[in-house]
Amino acid sequence: MASHLKNLSDFSHTTVPSAKPFRFGIVVAAWNAEVTGKLYQGAYDSLLKYGAEEENIISVEVAGSYELIAGADILLSKQQLDAVICLGCVIQGETRHFDFICNAVANGIAEVGIKHTKPVIFGVLTTDNQEQALDRAGGKHGNKGDEAAITAIKIADMAKSLK
Repeated sequence: MASHLKNLSDFSHTTVPSAKPFRFGIVVAAWNAEVTGKLYQGAYDSLLKYGAEEENIISVEVAGSYELIAGADILLSKQQLDAVICLGCVIQGETRHFDFICNAVANGIAEVGIKHTKPVIFGVLTTDNQEQALDRAGGKHGNKGDEAAITAIKIADMAKSLK
């Protein structure tokens, strides 16, 4: 179904396990702060809603979406975490910079997860304009931060069940 027809952050159709036994990292980009601040609040609030303890959520800010890669890698190198949530926003401009950054961030976040054998969640908006970003950061299409937090909880729980 097309995104313009629904709230993408509706989890009424699925069961979300308790986040209580897990430790999470959140890496948030400062660039496009109006959007990333809302993504962060959505992720943080969702973790708490599903039982995560405040002291088990470690948050760090990096300059931009490209730096999410290093932030996630450093967090996983220095902390015992069950999952890291990467939150950023890249808005299309007039140059190809958008394409290079989006591709590098997606691949880099995946590589960090593989390197550490831990879930590293891609909560990065890649939109054509500010309006689309705000629609997905607590607007009419939900909050990608919520979605990233739910994904982190679910995959951390899955990993625990496979041990």
